[in-house]
Amino acid sequence: MTKANGDIVGEYQQVIRELSERIVAAQRPIRILDALKWGPQVQDYFFKHKCKKLPAIDRDFYQKNNPLSFDPKKVIEEFHEIDRSIRRRLGQYSGVGGIMQRMGYEYCRVIDMLEARGTPRFTEISQELYGSSEDAFHVGAPTLKDLAALVSETLANIKDQVLTQDDEKIYTSEDVVTILSERLKNYFSEDDAIRVQLSDGIIADAAAGADKLKIHEGLKFSAREIRTFEIHEGWVHLGTTLNGLAQPICTFLSKGPPSSTVTQEGLAIITEIFTFSSFPGRVRRLTNRINAVNMVEDGANFFDVYHFFRDQGMEENDSYQSAVRVFRGSTPEGGPYTKDLSYSKGFILIYNYMRLAVQRGLVKRIPLLFVGKTTLDDLHVLADLVEENIVVAPKYVPPQFSDLSAISAWMVYSLFFNRLDMGRMALDFKGMLQE
Repeated sequence: MTKANGDIVGEYQQVIRELSERIVAAQRPIRILDALKWGPQVQDYFFKHKCKKLPAIDRDFYQKNNPLSFDPKKVIEEFHEIDRSIRRRLGQYSGVGGIMQRMGYEYCRVIDMLEARGTPRFTEISQELYGSSEDAFHVGAPTLKDLAALVSETLANIKDQVLTQDDEKIYTSEDVVTILSERLKNYFSEDDAIRVQLSDGIIADAAAGADKLKIHEGLKFSAREIRTFEIHEGWVHLGTTLNGLAQPICTFLSKGPPSSTVTQEGLAIITEIFTFSSFPGRVRRLTNRINAVNMVEDGANFFDVYHFFRDQGMEENDSYQSAVRVFRGSTPEGGPYTKDLSYSKGFILIYNYMRLAVQRGLVKRIPLLFVGKTTLDDLHVLADLVEENIVVAPKYVPPQFSDLSAISAWMVYSLFFNRLDMGRMALDFKGMLQE
C-alpha cells in the first residue's frame, strides 16, 4: 500500500529538516575569524617597535594562540556522513539536497584552510573559496584588479569636492549605539529584538551577529558611516539571519559557508548603493582592499601593505587593522586571505544577475536574495521551494528590493546604458566637460 500524498509531503519535509539541522549542528564549532586573528599582543608589539617589526607569526603561532575548539577530522567525517545521508534519503538530483551537499563541501574546505594556517596552502584554499583579484567574470572581461584601478582613478578626480558635514566624524561609539538602536527598532518587529552594543574585540568598525550589532568601542564616526552600518549590518546581515532563522524546514539558510559570504557582502554593498547610503570614502576603502590583496598576490609583505594604507591617508591604527585583514591566517611574508574581495565581487555578480533577471522575466526571484544566507546559484531552487511551501518567503526585505516595479525600471535602463560606448560619448561630450 502506498502512502497518501500528504504523508509523502510530510515525510519529505521532515527529512529535509533533519538533514538541515545536522548541517547546522556540524558547522557550529567552526569560527573562522576567531581562528585567524592575530590578537592585541601583536598590535602592541608592532607599535612598540615603531611599525617596523612583527613577532613570529607562523603555523605554531596559530596553533598556540588560536587552537581549534574541535577535532577537524571528526567534523569533516560528520559532513561526509551527512553527504551520504543526503544521497540516500533525497536522491542524487534533489535541488535542496544539492544545496546542502555544496555547503558541506565548503565547510570541509574551510576546515582544511584553518588547518593550513601559517602555510602557503592557506592562501590557495582561500582563493578557491573567495576568489582572487585577477579572476575574470567572463571571457575577456575586466577583473577586480581592473575595477580597483578604474575606481581609484575616478575618485582621485573628484577628491574632496563631494564632502559635506555628513562626513565629519563627530559621533562617538556610544552615540552610534543609541542612534542605531532606535533606527533598527523601527525596521525590525518587536518579536525580533535587536541589540546594539559596544565591543573592543572586533577588527571592523561594526559587525553583525545572530541577534546583535557590535560597534567598535573608542572610535568616532560620521553620519554617513552610521547610515551604512544601519543598511549593511542591520538591514542586510541581521535581516537575512533573521529570515534564515525563521525557516521551519530549511534551517541551514540561517548559516552561511564562503559562497554565501560573497553574496551576502555583495548584497549589502548593492543595498548601500540603492539607498544612496554609500559615499566615495566608503568606495575607496573597498577598492583599497582589492588593491591590497592584489599587492600581496604579487609578492608584497605586511609592511608594504601597511605603508600602502598609510599612503592612502589612513591613520596608523586603521592602516594596521586594514593590513591585518589581508594577512590574518597567513604570515607577514605569505599570501593573502582573500575574503575582502567578497564585497566588490558580490556586488558585480548580483547587479548583473538582477539585470538579467529583469530582462528574462524572472524579477520575482530578486527578493529571494534576502531569504537567508544563500547564493546566486541557489535562487532557482529556492524559487521552487517557496512554491512547494518548503521555504518561507523572506520577512525582512529592504523597500528598494521589495518594490519590483521600481527596481525593474532601474535595470531596464541599465541594460541599455551597457550598450553605449563611453569612449565615443567622452569625445562627443568633450566640449561640455572642459574645466
